[in-house]
Amino acid sequence: MSKIIVITSGKGGVGKTTTAINLGAALRYFGEDVLVIDTNISTPNVGIHLGSPEVPICLNHVLSKKARAFEAVYEHESGLKIMPASLSIQESAKTDPKKLKTIREEISKISKYIILDSAAGLGEEASSSIDLADEIIIVTNPEMPAITDALKTIKIAEQRGKKVIGVIVTKVKKDRIELQPETVKEMLEIPILGMIPQDIRVSHSLNKKNTILSVHPKSKSARAYKEIAAKLLEIDYDSDKDKPNLWEKITRRF
Repeated sequence: MSKIIVITSGKGGVGKTTTAINLGAALRYFGEDVLVIDTNISTPNVGIHLGSPEVPICLNHVLSKKARAFEAVYEHESGLKIMPASLSIQESAKTDPKKLKTIREEISKISKYIILDSAAGLGEEASSSIDLADEIIIVTNPEMPAITDALKTIKIAEQRGKKVIGVIVTKVKKDRIELQPETVKEMLEIPILGMIPQDIRVSHSLNKKNTILSVHPKSKSARAYKEIAAKLLEIDYDSDKDKPNLWEKITRRF
């Protein structure tokens, strides 16, 4: 039986797409069959992040009944399956996000885990993704504006009868300025699934059109995403055993 997990946020620019891709890659790391769908119809980024900005068949064609869901699926070199959305303004303008609920049965046959990269904010696109979800994961940064918007998203998801399983806090610097994990948990009243550090290697992996797990598999960020995936799968993962050894640390510097 498949599970549909929506990655969403109340605020843009918090690392939602990066999290959708890398959490999917982390689930794939543990042997799971994963499909990431870009349901951010107006400003899609999954295809851009993974080197498939324009594809012959995409989510928009599926929603308009011009293609079947499996025809819009592409396999990235990392082994991750993706279903991009169109970058065309004209195409996105005539695509109705409310039709997302009509493809549930089709996409459920493709992979065991289906991750939806939702639009940011509280509009119709985000709500349509939430309606399709079995579970919701909130992505936020440890700063007050992002936390406030995340709280709004949680309330909307709960009003729609959806289970919010936790929050992933990204771009963590561990300085005195940002909100501490205890404060974030207290404000949002949901579990913290993981903390992703501010890491230049994440930007480097995006520049390579790949996941952090493929480009820098032993980085702190990669291990953090693996820890979250292991938690979702309820399996053991010892991140300490996945740390780079001394030689790898030395060679990385050069």
